[in-house]
Amino acid sequence: MPDSGGPAPPESGSKELPRPAAKVLFGRFKLVRLLGFGASARVYLARDLHSGRSVALKAIPKGRAAKNGLSHNVVREIAIMRRLRHPHILRLLEVLASRSKIYFVLELARGGELFAQVARGRLPEDISRRYFRQLISAVGYCHSRGVFHRDLKPENLLLDDAGNLKVSDFGLSAVPEQIRGDGLLHTLCGTPAYVAPEILDRKGYDGAKVDVWSCGVILYVLNAGYLPFNDPNLMAMYRKIYRGEYRCPKWTSPELRRLIGRLLDPKPESRITVDGILRDPWFKKGLGEEEWAALAKFHSAETADLENGKLWKSEEPDRALNAFDLISFSSGLDLSGLFGPPSNRERFVSAEPAEAILARAEDMGAKEGLVVRRKGEKGLAGVVVEGQIGNLVASVVVRRLADGLLVVEAEDGGGAAEMFFLKEKLLPALKVPATEPGSSASVTDRPHPVS
Repeated sequence: MPDSGGPAPPESGSKELPRPAAKVLFGRFKLVRLLGFGASARVYLARDLHSGRSVALKAIPKGRAAKNGLSHNVVREIAIMRRLRHPHILRLLEVLASRSKIYFVLELARGGELFAQVARGRLPEDISRRYFRQLISAVGYCHSRGVFHRDLKPENLLLDDAGNLKVSDFGLSAVPEQIRGDGLLHTLCGTPAYVAPEILDRKGYDGAKVDVWSCGVILYVLNAGYLPFNDPNLMAMYRKIYRGEYRCPKWTSPELRRLIGRLLDPKPESRITVDGILRDPWFKKGLGEEEWAALAKFHSAETADLENGKLWKSEEPDRALNAFDLISFSSGLDLSGLFGPPSNRERFVSAEPAEAILARAEDMGAKEGLVVRRKGEKGLAGVVVEGQIGNLVASVVVRRLADGLLVVEAEDGGGAAEMFFLKEKLLPALKVPATEPGSSASVTDRPHPVS
């Protein structure tokens, strides 16, 4: 019989053979155990040997993704998750690659899927409201950044060790670049029981409105313990969805029944919006003004990180970069800059004081009429540039490389206008011409193909 690849059983009367050493990837991530697998990926529990923290490692075989036509989905998922920093969205920490696989290094959601809780029965209304608030906060944030999930369901909602919601799996998500000339999306996607009726029309749909519909189905499931539209015959189920035919269970409160009715409105033009949900009496019940304002403000979590003195890839803003940090800047290991829009992030080395660089970033933002905020320990961690409605336009962070040298990283907010500001306005202001004393030298982070 061919070897299955697993550990050999001990011979009768002999001592049990030692287990093989755990696999370590990239000299950094020690695989602990398999958490789950699907048709195109396996997810492992892993430990980061550098920081000591546990992470989820999603391994995607390149060949299988290409064979199944999923390469574009993987590229898009990375590009989208790079844009998203929110407390209720699963964080993509890093992207690595070997010759045969792409690895997503993800925040670990120890609580598993929300689906597992719902499978045991309906949730109390207060618990349903708590999860729904966190879901709407995340969805509203995604929409404010031009991201439409399109596959929201309890299986894609995870829980952390504190029981807080984490939206995951952005493989079917859409961005404005996919919207056609009619202002609508046209790709047929989603899970049948959660799909909005306008998707079934095949005439195009608004990504924000179909996400709201799916949120309505999720809220119904949390409250009822079963689906609002269900039938063993798929076409019969689609007819119910198209007509909006469902019945709330008798224990549903009048306020919740009213909100579900506005969420599951089969007419997208009259369906409630995220802003309407935020103002709904059932949604706001028991919320103080400050709590409501925090939910309603779809700010960048990157801004929140800087407010706490934390920078991407490190929780120690004043620590000098080590050898692994420098290696991870290269495109061979850190692929986060290779799959998104080209050249929307740049790093360079500078011998200037951090204060001078950040001050020029502030001046440029102010000159363009933007909102500029200095964040981080002792005012040296970074600068965040925002639009008048709170959208992230660009960020600049500074890290100490060695005595007298800094690494400056500038990144835009993800849109065309933001990229223009970064390339044409901010970067020229940050870089001192090479003929002047203390000039900056451009280094890595130019996207190029990876085998």
